[in-house]
Amino acid sequence: MDPPPDFRVRLAAWPEAAAAATAIRTTVFVGEQGVPPALEMDGRDADCVHALAGTASGEAVGTGRLMPDGRIGRMAVLAAWRGRGVGAAILAALMDEARRRGFRETYLHAQSHARDFYARHGYAVEGEEYLEAGIPHVGMRARL
Repeated sequence: MDPPPDFRVRLAAWPEAAAAATAIRTTVFVGEQGVPPALEMDGRDADCVHALAGTASGEAVGTGRLMPDGRIGRMAVLAAWRGRGVGAAILAALMDEARRRGFRETYLHAQSHARDFYARHGYAVEGEEYLEAGIPHVGMRARL
């Protein structure tokens, strides 16, 4: 039997999630990937439900969001926590919330290097690869 994860995921509205989600997204997208801050913070967060992964001590280590139209996005996990199931747990929480809200499917714009990660969770590629914020992406969709 696998040991329990050393983090947990919770859902939050933007006022509660803002500080932690902004810090993680700034580290990952702006710092590591060079996304311009104005593109990363797109003004749409208040309309979304956010997932936050945190340690028992309260350190936020990952985030993602579900938009009102069923799009999942802004999935980011701090480098030290990658490969430990954090992204999968965030994605599962957002997909569960989408189901709870009555969505029959969700979609996302995956960075191309993460295509296989999303495919393992039921997402299928739609369309051709394109650039978003200078990074190769592909559209993907999953039935719930």
